[in-house]
Amino acid sequence: MDYLSTVSNTTWYILGGIVLFLILVIVYLRQSAKKSPRAVAQVTQNGITIKVNYCQPHKRDRTIFGHVVKYDRVWRTGANAATLIEFAQDVRIAGNRLAKGRYSLYTIPTPTDWTVIINRRTGQWGISYKEAADVLRVTATTRPYTPPAEQFFISFEPQPGGVNMLLTWDETQVIVPIQKAA
Repeated sequence: MDYLSTVSNTTWYILGGIVLFLILVIVYLRQSAKKSPRAVAQVTQNGITIKVNYCQPHKRDRTIFGHVVKYDRVWRTGANAATLIEFAQDVRIAGNRLAKGRYSLYTIPTPTDWTVIINRRTGQWGISYKEAADVLRVTATTRPYTPPAEQFFISFEPQPGGVNMLLTWDETQVIVPIQKAA
């Protein structure tokens, strides 16, 4: 009888530990979401429909590029889960054809330009990046942005035959030209 009660108590301790762990994970994820809220950027312009789901980190008196976001390293282009980008039709990004669909958006910042990466894997948390799943890599130009943007954001500006997707944070704005595929 003592053996059965010991097994039963051990089982309860294990279950209690698992429940406590799950509660801590949920609290952590909720706090992360408050610090970097979810956002959606979308556009329908010049025959192109694009939707981007991402999270918006804040600057908070930090040096962003080169420190918080390292140069020459893959960045999830936002916070929390990997940024998702969806194209309702085939497009050309910086002149390179991309089939309609849903992808993850990654970038590799440098001081002078950025590599924009479209990756077929979706639903990853953080940097769970696999280069083998890259569908497209293009170089995008940057321009200064003033006043500095406290919170990272993605927006669009119309261009003849397409749009520019703008990735903006701190004093940097990245221009990603997108046109409808012919």
